[in-house]
Amino acid sequence: MKEKKPDARERYVVPALAHGLAVLSLFSREHPSLTAPDICAALGLPRATVFRIMVTLERAGYVLRGADERTFRLGPGLLNRGFSYLAALDLSEIGQLALHRLRDRTGLSAHLAVRDGREVVYVARVAALSTVASNVQIGTRFPAHATIMGRMLLLDMNDDELRAIFPERKLPQSTPQTPATLADLKDVLAADRARGYGVSQSFFERGVSAVGAPVRDGAGRVVAAINVTAVDTHIDVEAMHGPIKEAVLDAAQDIGRWLAGAPVSAAPLR
Repeated sequence: MKEKKPDARERYVVPALAHGLAVLSLFSREHPSLTAPDICAALGLPRATVFRIMVTLERAGYVLRGADERTFRLGPGLLNRGFSYLAALDLSEIGQLALHRLRDRTGLSAHLAVRDGREVVYVARVAALSTVASNVQIGTRFPAHATIMGRMLLLDMNDDELRAIFPERKLPQSTPQTPATLADLKDVLAADRARGYGVSQSFFERGVSAVGAPVRDGAGRVVAAINVTAVDTHIDVEAMHGPIKEAVLDAAQDIGRWLAGAPVSAAPLR
């Protein structure tokens, strides 16, 4: 049996950077928070090395220290880089098939968005076949706290992460339903989190109804959001929480499977 030749590029690897990336890769949906001893045990690194890595990552905003001063979670700095990466991908191509099937299944305009700081950016859309359709265009930006897409993109954030994005005492309101404070926003997110999806009727814009869901990657992180909207059309509440919700969740899961590298069938969604 021939011995594997050493990779000549190994000598160019920066150990400190490699260790920092290895630390970040330890965080997952199953392990959202870790302590320094956890990291030492998982990677076999000295405590002093882990301490320096965590201080560096914390200063860059890639991790946040918990209230107990011992635990760490992924921070908004890293999440922002992830969303920038997704935006650099042609995410519109990733979601276009699912959006078309979602539109055909519901008859409503379908959209895909990512977060950029305090805003959501629409990266793909498929208009409804009816004469009354959403006029949201690709590249349109809306405030995250005031929209159903934003709610889905903020869904898994903890108090520290939300406070870093929305530090002000009062949040701008678009309609009476828009959260006026961070506490109001947390209440809305808690209800969405319990359901696993969101429903909006004139939440951001009067006369617009929507059902949205988060899109998760292979690690379970929220990386995008998807929704369907109806303009100046009454949608039965039971339908919004029934077949329309099921169609939106199916489409979100289909895009998530694609992002995770799993095959996605071209057959109609369930």
